[in-house]
Amino acid sequence: MAQEKPTACENLTYRSAGVDIDANDRMVDAIQTSLRRTHDPRVLWRGDSFAGLFCLDYSQKLLRRNYREPVLVAGTDGVGSKLLLGLEAGRVSDLGIDLVAMSVNDVLVMGAEPLFFLDYVACHKLKPEWVAKIVDGVARGCTQAGCSLLGGETAEMPDLYAPEHFDLAGFCVGVVEKRRIIDGRDVEPGDVVLGLASDGVHSNGFALVRRLLERLPDKEPLPPSVAKPPIATRGEFIERLLCPTRIYTKPVLQVLKRYRRKRVVRAMAHITGGGLEGNVPRVVPTNCDVCVSRTAWTVPAVFQVLQRIGVEEEEMYRVFNMGIGFVLVVRPAFAESVAEQLTRLGETVFQIGSIREGTGKLVMER
Repeated sequence: MAQEKPTACENLTYRSAGVDIDANDRMVDAIQTSLRRTHDPRVLWRGDSFAGLFCLDYSQKLLRRNYREPVLVAGTDGVGSKLLLGLEAGRVSDLGIDLVAMSVNDVLVMGAEPLFFLDYVACHKLKPEWVAKIVDGVARGCTQAGCSLLGGETAEMPDLYAPEHFDLAGFCVGVVEKRRIIDGRDVEPGDVVLGLASDGVHSNGFALVRRLLERLPDKEPLPPSVAKPPIATRGEFIERLLCPTRIYTKPVLQVLKRYRRKRVVRAMAHITGGGLEGNVPRVVPTNCDVCVSRTAWTVPAVFQVLQRIGVEEEEMYRVFNMGIGFVLVVRPAFAESVAEQLTRLGETVFQIGSIREGTGKLVMER
């Protein structure tokens, strides 16, 4: 129903301008349980405060870190136009996991443990139960990442956002010992490139995904794929597209803690927009090439279907992760051990290539 405009003689209120303060208060109450379940004793809870408080060190043995030279690592990102597909499918809760994943995986690249997360939700009209679902997804993402949801902000802006539309942004702060920062400067020819499997498209390339879906009639069968499990229906295809971004922090950090003195993992990369080509060369020296074999892993069915709807193979690899969501560059003597450890921790690991002398680019081999 269209909102009634006040007449010229009426006094204006914030509600008549499109912003409902009471709805915001109800939303804050609704998200408290989700927020608090991500907290450990390092969070100093002060109720309805203006900012969150987090102890970098904590006296209890369980959480004591005793940092000598702590370096804070910060990252921020959003979910992009995957939001629109989630809205169209009536699936908004898992988008909160995507939001957390995009930032915590970036912070992890430096070898950092994510400490806390903040979210920002902007919308046309505030629906407390709807925002509560999104924040619940954010809390589940924080639990997966091992960080606290310290707070956030919700903005109701009817003049800026279309009805039913919203946007998400997230901010993560982590910490790493200065001597343990992973920045790729030690990478050298002969190092092994390990790829961790993605859970699908994750949160990049959805402007292209949505255009491809427009080409796909509701009742026609999907283009076939050779990957298993196959995708039979449009509904199943959208379910796969909306699968949340995988969060890699806990298993990777557990492996890093095994090598406190040796620098076994020399570089890492989160494979987001730009694919392997756009992300892995960023973390290696300019005198090295990253050589990756396309036959080292099977491209998941969701990407095969997208390609067959109408995208050239080179463009697919330039836009999407193609089944590899995170990369580690490892000293060759430890590559097998690191892969085995990550496998035991629940990751699917592929040895996808190696480092060679070069000019700082990715070379894709068949």
